[in-house]
Amino acid sequence: MGSGHILAIPYPAQGHVIPLLEFSLRLAEQGFEITFVNTEHNHKRVMNALAETDHIGDANIHLVSLTDGMEPGADRNDLGKLTGTMLDVMPMKLEELINTINGLGGNEITCVIADESLGWALEVAAKMRIRRAAFFPAAAALLAMLFSIPKLIQEKLIDFDGTLLKSEEIKLAPSVPTARTESLPWACFADEETKKILFQACLRNNRAVEVADWLICNTVYDLEVGILSLAPHILPIGPLLASNRLGNSIGHFWPEDSTCLKWLDQQSPCSVIYVAFGSFTVLEKTQFQELALGLELTGKPFLWVVRPDITEENPDNVFPLGFQERVESRGKIVGWAPQQRVLNHPSIACFVSHCGWNSTLESLSNGVRFLCWPYFADQFLNESYICDIWKVGLKLKKDKHGIVTRTEIKEKVEKLLGDEDSNQRIQKLKKTMLENVEEGGQSYNNFNNFINWLKT
Repeated sequence: MGSGHILAIPYPAQGHVIPLLEFSLRLAEQGFEITFVNTEHNHKRVMNALAETDHIGDANIHLVSLTDGMEPGADRNDLGKLTGTMLDVMPMKLEELINTINGLGGNEITCVIADESLGWALEVAAKMRIRRAAFFPAAAALLAMLFSIPKLIQEKLIDFDGTLLKSEEIKLAPSVPTARTESLPWACFADEETKKILFQACLRNNRAVEVADWLICNTVYDLEVGILSLAPHILPIGPLLASNRLGNSIGHFWPEDSTCLKWLDQQSPCSVIYVAFGSFTVLEKTQFQELALGLELTGKPFLWVVRPDITEENPDNVFPLGFQERVESRGKIVGWAPQQRVLNHPSIACFVSHCGWNSTLESLSNGVRFLCWPYFADQFLNESYICDIWKVGLKLKKDKHGIVTRTEIKEKVEKLLGDEDSNQRIQKLKKTMLENVEEGGQSYNNFNNFINWLKT
């Protein structure tokens, strides 16, 4: 047992919980005791989704929870309200938790690793004189964009409260995707109050990161050379994948349906279209049906993740009439999939993805090309990386009614799978991803430097 006791706290969203929990598992392997803090709402979901084979207690990780201040049935997809309520109640609760742990007479908290989006947690650690590291689960380019807020204000692209003053493209470095001001992390929400709350949170987080001893990012140096060479204080340690430690990914909000792996075993190599939109995307009825008919039109086998809340009503009532019967012999539909193992399966041909950063890293690491269908926030930036910079995917374009049509889906699948150049490019990136986490790789070295710091 190492002498260090680390408290890790993610932002309460699926794409934040999984990579920080994976990082925590790596630290536990190095002998550290870990207390992993979810909100009460997400803690219940994670515990319910854990498989019987997930012996997380064996890894010396304690999963605990704190209230987020919201009522049990409240809409936690309202990020403005969630962010504001958390700020009201969680800093005090976190301080109380640390004092309780330290008062037990055992292994006291020696370091707090907090999601960069929870700047207040870093402030609590600083107040309590505990060493601290900020963890960013998305692309370094997004973090650099958040740090560039003063410059955006100076150039009169945004106002002091985050209001957009101009619709304009932003390019932080030559090898970094171009982003539009409308897709800034706080600006892509419709509600004006939400925009203001999230913008103020971004400002606070930027200040809080300055008190962090480390700024760690789940990225790979070779993927984001342009940004990381300009911001050497952002240290890449990715990709944080369970496969790199020969384990299973945990921290999911829905139970994984592993029957899809046996189904994949029965399919031909490089034949299956994998469709998954993460934990947040919602499709309206017409678009959901058009996607279904597009998959049918391809004539190819497909594995489609249909969350219970992916549509406004129960998805079982939204499928096109007769669709499930017609595709029964070549289509597999599940509520949630063990995605890292799916993408590693030899039968997967391509990935229709919302372009969340975790999904992006997982697909790159397995050499699977993309059909990009971003929904909000940083997903448009990631789409640009995939299609414009790395050139390992295609964008699915919407028609004049804002719909990705069945014909568009069929044509883009055929175009992508017929492009050998993009296949060669992603195989090179797959090799690069692996080399970074192997002994001597940049992510490997950064991780070990962090471990050495924790042990001093």
